[in-house]
Amino acid sequence: MNENNKQNLSIDNLDDRFQRTSMLIGEKKFQELQDLHVTIIGLGAVGFHAAEAITRMGVKNLRIVDFDIIRESNINRQLLALTSTLGMSKVQTARQRLMDINPYLKLEVFESFFHEEEFEKIFAIPTHIVIDAIDSFTPKVCLLTLLKEKDIPVISSMGAAGRTDPVQIKIGDLFESTGCALASRIRKELRKNGITSGIRCVYSTETRRKPQDMTEKEEKEYYSRGRTRKSLGSISFITGIFGYMIASEVFQFALNRNNIENKLHLNQGE
Repeated sequence: MNENNKQNLSIDNLDDRFQRTSMLIGEKKFQELQDLHVTIIGLGAVGFHAAEAITRMGVKNLRIVDFDIIRESNINRQLLALTSTLGMSKVQTARQRLMDINPYLKLEVFESFFHEEEFEKIFAIPTHIVIDAIDSFTPKVCLLTLLKEKDIPVISSMGAAGRTDPVQIKIGDLFESTGCALASRIRKELRKNGITSGIRCVYSTETRRKPQDMTEKEEKEYYSRGRTRKSLGSISFITGIFGYMIASEVFQFALNRNNIENKLHLNQGE
């Protein structure tokens, strides 16, 4: 949306965009939803489905983090991936699309690959809840460890690749999840860091399909490093459901937040 159109957008028209959400949960709860601060790390197939759903809910404060560009191989499952967006930055493309949904969205953009040194910079401004949609193993474990240490709520995406059955997608505590090799490896590492519970995640109990030409060694490397020359197969409706289930978890968190914590979670912890 250009500046002239943005200036001509009335508050009444803007309110109309989210009227159905307000009707669903009432004005008071809708205000609490709008005031939520959400950070999303990873804007791939799962992460951006969640980002768009959260923006369409009416959440006004959003922070997005990703360093990747849009590739042709993303088109089968990622909302941002179009012929017209190939080669473009994911966060900048996401910025344009999300601001087109809500021109008054308070959007912070970090075009960076998450690692420990970036944590303080990314979370310099407090956030209520974090969505972990990172697909690289070591940064994912690092993020979850730091968030747990800082007592910042998180909903994490486990492995969506290799699945085709939506019915077997679940939400629960990471340490109670079953059927996901990625979740199993993450649990093992988190236990080394003294973490044994309290991380919400979306996962699938379905036995994962793998490419016929992927060796056992290559599969282990995939889950150790997250990015290898060979990738696991994936499909749009599964990654989309993962993202929307994460968005639903954020929605429920917003509705119940005042019953749990009435302040922003600070980087330093409390």
